[in-house]
Amino acid sequence: MILITGATGHLGKAAINALLEKGIPASGITALVRDENKAADLKAKGIQIRTGDYHDYDSLKEALKAVDKLLLVSSNDLNERLKQHQNVINAAKENGVKYIAYTSIDIRSFEDSVIPGVSQIHSDTADYLKASGIPYTLLNDGLYADLVPMFAGEKVLETGLFFPAGEGKIPFAVRAEMAEAAAVVLSNEGHENKEYAITADTAYSFDEIAAMIAEISGKDVQYLRPDKEAYIGALVQAGVPEGDAAFFAGFGEAIKEGQFDTRRSDLAKLLGRKPQDLKDFLKGIYGA
Repeated sequence: MILITGATGHLGKAAINALLEKGIPASGITALVRDENKAADLKAKGIQIRTGDYHDYDSLKEALKAVDKLLLVSSNDLNERLKQHQNVINAAKENGVKYIAYTSIDIRSFEDSVIPGVSQIHSDTADYLKASGIPYTLLNDGLYADLVPMFAGEKVLETGLFFPAGEGKIPFAVRAEMAEAAAVVLSNEGHENKEYAITADTAYSFDEIAAMIAEISGKDVQYLRPDKEAYIGALVQAGVPEGDAAFFAGFGEAIKEGQFDTRRSDLAKLLGRKPQDLKDFLKGIYGA
């Protein structure tokens, strides 16, 4: 039995669909969800649904019974994230789960990260997972190409791309293909105790991304280079909470410093094909 956590989220649901496409029967897949009412589409496919909460150890202990393999999708709760991950790993160990794949982060250096509140939790979780003795795979994810529209802003075609990433480059990968990579390691042997960089093999700057959007849309899209403070101020003025604005700006700073441009990628190897190029992905969003 393969259990997917965060199964009603974008990555978890995509991983389940990828497993089904690879021939894993629905009866061999379990979805861990907090709210069963949000999993009706998964239930309709024959996926077994178990309720559990990263905060609630007893619920995890019950949900992970008779599970062989586990995809631990990282929590969105930055304040309690590490404890939540530890709860899942502990419950897995107590239930004799034989293998865990964890969605970590691909970053140039944990020690020099400008977003330690994000990156350090992944590092600590990876260390905890390794110390558990459970065979594992670290899926060190880059940033989703699916986030480009959020970074670009809703009015990118009218006012340009406004994001504090300077000339930094990033190897954006499509979330569905990142989920497929997770399905590959879960459905095949030989990936135990390994780490993979789940990133595209080509990195692009936001200047290049603006040019792509311009070519695709036929609009004059320029890349504006605000500094961090100007970016935060603009978002706050637009009604975004200051903490959220600072969080997004932190990713801009990390990109600006090249911290996601690690020059390593295992995605093509895992997929068995070249990943979708960013420009082709953006055509589906900004094309006529």
